[in-house]
Amino acid sequence: MSSDHRQPAKRTRGMALAVVVAGTLAIALAASSGAASGATNWSTATSATSGGGLSALIKAAKAEGTLNVIADPKNWADYGVEISTFEKLYGIKVNDENPLGTSQQEITAVQDLGSQSRAPDVVDIGQSYALANASLFAPYKVAEWSDIPAANKDPQGRWWNDYGGYVSIGCNTSIVKVCPTSFAQMTNPEYKNDIALDDPPTTANSAFSGVWAAALANGGSLANIQPGITFFQTLHHDGNFVETPGLPAAIASGQTPIVIDWDYNNAAETGLNKAKFKWTVAIPTDASFAAYYAAAINVKAPDPAAARLWEEFLFSPKGQNIWLEGYARPIELPTMIKSGSVNKTFEKLLPPVAVAAKYPTQAQVTAAEALIAKEWAASQS
Repeated sequence: MSSDHRQPAKRTRGMALAVVVAGTLAIALAASSGAASGATNWSTATSATSGGGLSALIKAAKAEGTLNVIADPKNWADYGVEISTFEKLYGIKVNDENPLGTSQQEITAVQDLGSQSRAPDVVDIGQSYALANASLFAPYKVAEWSDIPAANKDPQGRWWNDYGGYVSIGCNTSIVKVCPTSFAQMTNPEYKNDIALDDPPTTANSAFSGVWAAALANGGSLANIQPGITFFQTLHHDGNFVETPGLPAAIASGQTPIVIDWDYNNAAETGLNKAKFKWTVAIPTDASFAAYYAAAINVKAPDPAAARLWEEFLFSPKGQNIWLEGYARPIELPTMIKSGSVNKTFEKLLPPVAVAAKYPTQAQVTAAEALIAKEWAASQS
């Protein structure tokens, strides 16, 4: 997670509302037993069932009336559609603080604002940030808990992976005659001033992952990110690489015709700029690095019921399909394919991947982050 996200490389990240499989969440909840909203302390509820059922949760969330999210740009994996759909379903106003913020800024907001009314109720952060700050989050298990692989959730329910993607190469074909499809090709002098990350890898998960993918393509491994730092150092000194905050505008203007970012961000660019130029997306042929973001509930959430209902919505088939329509890979995708609840049209639009990705351990992530923090600035000087 990192500007991680959030520098919406036009992050309309696609996801227009997808197929609504089986009825809406609200209907599915109706069958649940309902305790009066005032009978439950939702700030300590570890599941909807423990609070009296989803119908009770909906009632309590509506009574709160608001939900505070943070760093969820509307064009990122179709977060705009997630938010507007949730608001329409439940009549709850969603406040998005600092839409272009980073994972670190999300954590800082949770720490600094405590239980203030404007504090984030929920966060959507890079995996490493979730693991390092689990004590800030409330244990909770959504109804679809069993559909989330064991490796993609905290056993205590303090965070869950929600959606993810592969590091990819986006390219403006109206400017670049031959688009690179590998990291090795990016050293070509013809790409001078063309290649960008959306933020420094010291703060942005997407950029951090881009450096790690480059490491895999240059003799590195999940235990060794150094070759990736060296690769970008070489690109910088040769003039090919330029760090570019404010990536969406830079892409639209043609300032950064080659972008290393998540495949769902780059895929969204295709539609966003189709009136101006053709934007292609490729998973590097010499590296395959994927990662998921993690959702979590602030243990001091000012709107605890709305926070929990939001997570129930995101992990329902409707919420998962909205991410899929934004070209992201929802964590429940394998289960949805088996059950037939997946939006098959958008499933087919996901960029193809030739080699399955491997995921780093927390120890490897911690070591890689430490090395990036120590060496990145000097490598770009």
